[in-house]
Amino acid sequence: MLEAAFWSGGAARHALADTLQFSRSKTNALAAGLIDQGLLDEAGVQHSTGGRRPETLRIHGRIGVLIGIDIGATSLDIALLQPDLSVIARHSQEADVQAGPGPIMARLRALIPAMLAQNGIARDRIIAVGIGVPGPVNFAAGQLVNPPLMPGWDSYAIRDDLREILDAPVFVDNDVNLMALGVLWRQRRQIENFLVIKIGTGIGCGIVCHGELYRGATGSAGDIGHIGVDPEGPLCRCGNRGCVEAMAAGPAIAAMGREAAESGRSPMLAEALARKGHLGAADIGAACREGDPAADAIVRLSGRLIGQVLAALVNFYNPSHIFIGGGVAAIGPLFLAAIRQSVNQRSLALSTRHLEITSAPLGAETGLIGAGVLAMRAALRSGAPA
Repeated sequence: MLEAAFWSGGAARHALADTLQFSRSKTNALAAGLIDQGLLDEAGVQHSTGGRRPETLRIHGRIGVLIGIDIGATSLDIALLQPDLSVIARHSQEADVQAGPGPIMARLRALIPAMLAQNGIARDRIIAVGIGVPGPVNFAAGQLVNPPLMPGWDSYAIRDDLREILDAPVFVDNDVNLMALGVLWRQRRQIENFLVIKIGTGIGCGIVCHGELYRGATGSAGDIGHIGVDPEGPLCRCGNRGCVEAMAAGPAIAAMGREAAESGRSPMLAEALARKGHLGAADIGAACREGDPAADAIVRLSGRLIGQVLAALVNFYNPSHIFIGGGVAAIGPLFLAAIRQSVNQRSLALSTRHLEITSAPLGAETGLIGAGVLAMRAALRSGAPA
């Protein structure tokens, strides 16, 4: 019942009974016991549809605090979250995951106690910690496995490292899996079969099947960045050639933009390069929105290649929705339009008849909220809040 209340974001007793397929008397008895224990809270009445107005039940805020951590290829985000996933405090900073685990974990060991102290939260109030990382994860062990974007992190014990400062359970998963959990929570599990695509330094996919996150046999499901789109293409970090990540992710877009600037095909990008000394995907996106033909072609090419991979997934999996997130996804509407066009051209008509391709609903916070979902769900299933 606690898990059902969490996913609902707050629901009446009769709605929880319907979700759990419990009798009303059993639901009322369980709710009363959980309220007495301080685990459920009566959070106000709902609109009446006739008769007595039903009371909303939700996870009680006083059971503790969650910590969500999103380790990106170039960033580090930490949030303290209420059990309903509202944000108490958030800290973001640039970080280089390729520098290895030492610097990142040292920052976490310093930042987490500082954030707790600044917000007057005792360490024993931490329910659980959820962490997302940009690489394949053995979920049961909480360890990365040969992550192409994270040299030096293979088999690193993140959970053991954080035990030096926290007694709470720590759960580690791939960052795009956490984005998928964030979307699943935001949609209140009303959408059961969808994909979440993160496009940044790498490209990954979170898979939700029948309302549950699908990790695959060994935890590497959704590593679509290493699907080949050109056997003669550039060398990828994984050692193969022509992976979509090597040809269409953030660094590839930036490299194409630099080539356009240096070759004279884009005076606008040349000016940006001279001013800043470097170009990122956001610069190419900005030039595209200003009507620069070379930047327009780069954005269209990247979207087309990603759409080519997604079309294969659509034909295979037949999702109802594809949610696009990550830093590169924000470069402009043409990028999303190019992805849609490529998917529609290459997918079977039946697969795309009701398919929606749109931006991830929680924006930049999708991964952090997903980290909170991972932590809370695992804690509820293990009985930790009790």
